[in-house]
Amino acid sequence: MKFLTAVHTDVGIRKKTNQDSALIMEAECELGNILLTVICDGMGGLSKGEVASAAVIHSFVDWFENQLPVILADNISDDVIFRSWEDVVVQMNSKVSRYGEQSGISLGTTVVAFLLIGNRYYIINIGDSRVYCIQDKVYQLTKDQTYVQREIDEGRMTYEQAMTSPQRNVLLQCVGASRYIEPAYYSGEVSSTQVYMLCSDGFRHLITEKEFYEYLNPYVLVDEQNMTQMAQYLTELNKYRKEVDNITVVLVKVQ
Repeated sequence: MKFLTAVHTDVGIRKKTNQDSALIMEAECELGNILLTVICDGMGGLSKGEVASAAVIHSFVDWFENQLPVILADNISDDVIFRSWEDVVVQMNSKVSRYGEQSGISLGTTVVAFLLIGNRYYIINIGDSRVYCIQDKVYQLTKDQTYVQREIDEGRMTYEQAMTSPQRNVLLQCVGASRYIEPAYYSGEVSSTQVYMLCSDGFRHLITEKEFYEYLNPYVLVDEQNMTQMAQYLTELNKYRKEVDNITVVLVKVQ
């Protein structure tokens, strides 16, 4: 399959540092075009969140360049990819934690990675950055690893209560600030005329799914210039609505 991509990130209206990091990498192999995209949201309340997010991005660059070719040369499967990714995030959790302890600071980052190979996608998620699929409507492919999501799942909180809860940004785990990492994994089939959106939480708090579909559906996103323009427009709309977090989005259209 072929795909179009766009990425946009913004420091936002309040913070002095952009602690988000994003990655898009592409390659060709016998299975066709391969795409890896990653978003890491450095912890907003923690020191040096940008260090943690950038370090994890670099580890995925290394994985794509050095480990993925080995996987592709063997029998590729969901389990093989997910075990390989788990090794990456466990190692990075240890490294970032150790760096924080030695430096006397607290730092951490969410991670969401999205890989396209052939007609399948693979996702790893830690924290509350998200992946969506936009086709006939908007589908959320990942589930947040947050306090409020757990309360919703346990029936102790409604979605409406979660949206206004002062604890809505409390993560259950993140790379660098969690003793143990338990990633969530997702995989599925890919078809043409789909749009995939990765975003940090700052991109989605104040934009509705109806608006996501209006501006990011496959019939609107016709080329990469247009995709970039829509990403920028929704970012500015977030800022106009007083979103205070860093804002990052990656768009992928499958052709």
